[in-house]
Amino acid sequence: MPSEARIIDYLRGGKDNFATDREVGDALLAVAPELQSITRDGRRFLGRAVRYMAAQGVRQFIDLGCGLPTGGSVHQILEEAAPGSKVLYVDNDPVVVRHGQAILEKGEGAGVLLADVRNPDALLDRPEVAELIDLDRPTGVIMQGLLAVILDDEAATGIVERVAGRIAPGSHLLLSHPIGDLCREKAERLGDVYRDTRLVTGERERARERVDVARFLDGLEIVPPGLVPLPAWRPDPGEPLVNLDGYWAVGAVARKA
Repeated sequence: MPSEARIIDYLRGGKDNFATDREVGDALLAVAPELQSITRDGRRFLGRAVRYMAAQGVRQFIDLGCGLPTGGSVHQILEEAAPGSKVLYVDNDPVVVRHGQAILEKGEGAGVLLADVRNPDALLDRPEVAELIDLDRPTGVIMQGLLAVILDDEAATGIVERVAGRIAPGSHLLLSHPIGDLCREKAERLGDVYRDTRLVTGERERARERVDVARFLDGLEIVPPGLVPLPAWRPDPGEPLVNLDGYWAVGAVARKA
């Protein structure tokens, strides 16, 4: 059975994937060859956003739907940006969790939890969370691509609302999501690949648009420059320019007042 986390690892050029993951990855690339560069842009966006949150004083992070904690993961970013920070990775894939635990078992301040984000309160009430994360202190919550596989809008909104309701003022939430505004047919074909491989279940009448993704952040203070194409979110000096015409993945960081 292919795994979304391992497919993403393959698209990033990683080695922690199997033949079945590469087959799906190749099917996705046949529809959207730019997916490989967009996936890498997502990793760079994560780095900039985590460093931003650390600069605001956030010292504990929860990465929901984390995928494989390989190069450029949150704990590695923080080793330089804010040493001593705590990171809890959460995923519902047992293989991903076992792999993550093997990588992190010798490190301090980071853990990996097998849990389903679709029940946020049950997840956050787990004793393993309290061992590492103090929800009464500002927390950085990462939802990178997570909501794209939650097809039901009400369920996706509920996840954000419940998590936002449980974290302390001064916390930040990172969100990234593909959008169908500029590539309707391509978005539908990519969705077909995911459904054919059972990586997502259910149907949608259309891919989410930017306005749909923005609604997930209602009630939070969106940090400038807002919900923008991934390379346009606070690019580092010297980063190569990316042509954003037709770019179909957006990201934002929002703060809980």
